[in-house]
Amino acid sequence: MAEAPFQLDLLWPVDAVGLMAGVDEAGRGPLAGPVVAAAVILDDLQPIVGLADSKKLTARRRDSLYDEIRAKALCCCVAEASVEEIDALNILQATMLAMRRAVEGLRLKPAMVLVDGNRIPVLNVPAQAIVKGDAKVQAISAASILAKVHRDRLCMQLHEAYPQYGFEVHKGYPTAAHLKALRENGATPAHRRTFGPVKMVLASTADPLAALAR
Repeated sequence: MAEAPFQLDLLWPVDAVGLMAGVDEAGRGPLAGPVVAAAVILDDLQPIVGLADSKKLTARRRDSLYDEIRAKALCCCVAEASVEEIDALNILQATMLAMRRAVEGLRLKPAMVLVDGNRIPVLNVPAQAIVKGDAKVQAISAASILAKVHRDRLCMQLHEAYPQYGFEVHKGYPTAAHLKALRENGATPAHRRTFGPVKMVLASTADPLAALAR
């Protein structure tokens, strides 16, 4: 028999009392823009139907759930680590930083934090990493939706600032179209300088920001 969704064994004691927060991120792989993390504490008295891994939902459904999560969650927080922080720290440490900011930004302090993936940030509360947690824990699923929608909206702002790069389509990921735009136009201030394709463009371009002045 297939395992029911949102059921898993936790290291959290069964008699533990307190609020549980789910945490997830969006934007580790793109060549541009910040990495975003969200933390969510759901309200058991206001269930949200249709929570799932954000990548498996349509953009319209994510937007709808984003508003519902914001309205029904006990509390939530979306945080970022900037492009400058990504380049200074590396993407893993910047992701951990964004996650920590999201948890610390919650209005209520959780007794336990469940984080999607296999690593957890340094926190002042107990935490557990859950591989594929966005498909197993509703609060993590909710966090994945908040982070994804927030970052997609940031990419629409990047598209408005730099329309020649196609951010509204690829969301900063290294697609063929994005790499072509990088080669033709150079890097924008929103690009992550330490990421390979961007680094190659910077190395081969005498004035990498000149295209922005055209």
